[in-house]
Amino acid sequence: MKLTQLTVGSFSLLLFALFALAIPSVSANSLPDFTVLVEEQGKAVVNISTKQHVVNRQLKQFNLPEIPENSPFGELFRHFFGAPGSMPDQEFESTSLGSGFIVSSDGYIMTNHHVVAEADEIIVRTSDRREYLATVIGSDKRSDVALIKIDAEQLPVVEFGDADALKVGEWVLAIGSPFGFEQSATAGIVSAKRRALPRENYVPFIQTDVAINPGNSGGPLFNLAGKVVGINSQIYSRTGGFMGLSFAIPINVAKDVVDQLRSKGRVTRGWLGVLIQDVTRELADSFGMSHPRGALVARVLPESPAAAAKLLPGDVVLSFDGKNIPDSSALPPLVGIAQIDRPAEMVILRNGVEMKMQVTVGELPQEDDQVLAQGGKKEPKSGRLGIVVTALTDQQREQVQIESGYGVLVEALKEGAAAKAGIEVGDIILMVDSQQVTSVEQFTSMVENLPAGKSVAVLLQRRSGPTFLAIKVPE
Repeated sequence: MKLTQLTVGSFSLLLFALFALAIPSVSANSLPDFTVLVEEQGKAVVNISTKQHVVNRQLKQFNLPEIPENSPFGELFRHFFGAPGSMPDQEFESTSLGSGFIVSSDGYIMTNHHVVAEADEIIVRTSDRREYLATVIGSDKRSDVALIKIDAEQLPVVEFGDADALKVGEWVLAIGSPFGFEQSATAGIVSAKRRALPRENYVPFIQTDVAINPGNSGGPLFNLAGKVVGINSQIYSRTGGFMGLSFAIPINVAKDVVDQLRSKGRVTRGWLGVLIQDVTRELADSFGMSHPRGALVARVLPESPAAAAKLLPGDVVLSFDGKNIPDSSALPPLVGIAQIDRPAEMVILRNGVEMKMQVTVGELPQEDDQVLAQGGKKEPKSGRLGIVVTALTDQQREQVQIESGYGVLVEALKEGAAAKAGIEVGDIILMVDSQQVTSVEQFTSMVENLPAGKSVAVLLQRRSGPTFLAIKVPE
């Protein structure tokens, strides 16, 4: 009996040992080997250094105190600052580093706009240590993509992949010059797709956990097939160094920008003329939606393509040109790449009913930022939601570009549903439960007739722009 137990135990230990020995082999085989990719594709990655001459006039703008002529401090000030008006301009040379990749054998190179912006001199160093002076063919600030050229022939080039085909969790590799260390390779996975960053509405960024640092900007992001799927552009950091959040411009977006820069020297984008926001769970409930989705129209700009198509505030764009809109960040990139002056079909939700409409896409103006302001007038009236509103003056309407007879100003808040929902003093209420607000009296009557316990959508105008909030009407 003891012999049998020993034999079984020994056999179990043997099996465990064999299994443990097999684990490293299985794990090693499951990890990608980047050596061939780096060796082959690294030849087309370049280091970019720029120089800019800067004149420092800050000392001239420094207001020195008036020193009495016989003051013991007079000589001290003259020693450090010189006599009044005697300080010359200080000129110094500012340098920066970045990366890029060769896209044609005759010397065209893609990089970031911010790498070469305002540079007086651009020096490109190839993997075989040759140096060239580069010229900017075109640069686009909105997408942060630039095309430069060097005078060279028979250069190694990269191949383009399809950023849309990337999957979250897929391995990717970056090659660049972090902190000036050339031909540095770092690997990671795709963390997310279609990331919207502040003030970057027209680029659906690829988020990765690839280690990207200053100097990597403009370098390529490769998939395992060795094809470029993105341009490394930004990092999220509280320290200035890598923290696991890196963002790349999809190569599909960058290629369109470069094609336009080469053909016409500038980039044009589609434009609807709407300000949008996400549909929250509370807003989805107020619109009768089963779950949050789409882009909620908070404002339609006058004389815009959206206005011509009769799009209204409160409409939810569910699809554009045949592509679903899961959230508001998905709409601007689709509109941006749409053909200008061509009709596009949209599916929208209006008053709980899905409907199709056609809109002729316009061209995005050069300056599309809307500057909004607001003021107040003391004619307070109480409301059922714990809110005090007043009429708008003509001057206030002109400041925020609101038509006459439309909207009321929030002058004060009491404890209640409005304050809980996030309404603030200074907000302008434009719409309640899909109905336009035309006066203080009409607003008061409208609020009094809201069904108890229901969540209703309220459209506000703020300094940051129009926004919807959901308010639950008290019992």
